[in-house]
Amino acid sequence: MKIVKYSMVFLLFCSILPSFAQDWKLVWSDEFDYKGLPDPAKWNYESGYVRNQEKQYYTKHRLKNARVEDGFLVIEAHKEPFKDMEYTSASINTRYTQSWTYGRFEIRAKLPTGKGTWPAIWMLGTNLTYVGWPSCGEIDIMENVGYAPENIHANVHTKTNNHTIGTGKGNRKEYTTPYDQFYTYALEWTPEKLVFFVDDDTLFTYENDRKGDWKTWPFDKPQYLLLNLAIGGAWGGREGIDDSIFPQKYYIDYVRVYQQDK
Repeated sequence: MKIVKYSMVFLLFCSILPSFAQDWKLVWSDEFDYKGLPDPAKWNYESGYVRNQEKQYYTKHRLKNARVEDGFLVIEAHKEPFKDMEYTSASINTRYTQSWTYGRFEIRAKLPTGKGTWPAIWMLGTNLTYVGWPSCGEIDIMENVGYAPENIHANVHTKTNNHTIGTGKGNRKEYTTPYDQFYTYALEWTPEKLVFFVDDDTLFTYENDRKGDWKTWPFDKPQYLLLNLAIGGAWGGREGIDDSIFPQKYYIDYVRVYQQDK
């Protein structure tokens, strides 16, 4: 009976796999199958105080805050004094190593939790330095704030659609204990739309309904990927920070990027 059962599952898997394989091919990944600091050929760091009234100091090349062990990337936040800040954490990115225009981005992760945590998976345009934010475009594949631990958010920020002027575009849904189990957070980005997923559930869709208008659709240019764990800040700290929760660990099982054949 077990052989029959497993065979049926395998056949079902194979019936689903070809359509995905034909549409998308793996072009970049980090499976975190090594030990130590994140691979410097793939990842860079933000450093210091960066944005959003957050309370952490983002450190560089510090195993306590970002390391690979047991097959996972671990981004770990601590309550500790560090260079005039009250907390430490890490934010890594592919800004100077790799960027993409269109693709399917999959990140399997288990989130930290507790008041004050603000983990994210997101993307920014590589032209950030020249055109600024939000003109460069921002794609938030996953955001979560610890005071609402089961709410997963996906958002898009552009010149005309961003939270600073009250026109942000996005959606949120509740998912069972994302701090106790892994989910796959994914984005499918094409010239026509951005589609956000949590496992196989569609969380949000943002359509390119005004082609050629860069203020609404700046997403025909390269973007790079960021993984970070913020503490406090304008959103994450809205209900304060619970110092009893630290340290907090953000686990990433893998990052995979697929693109379609041209």
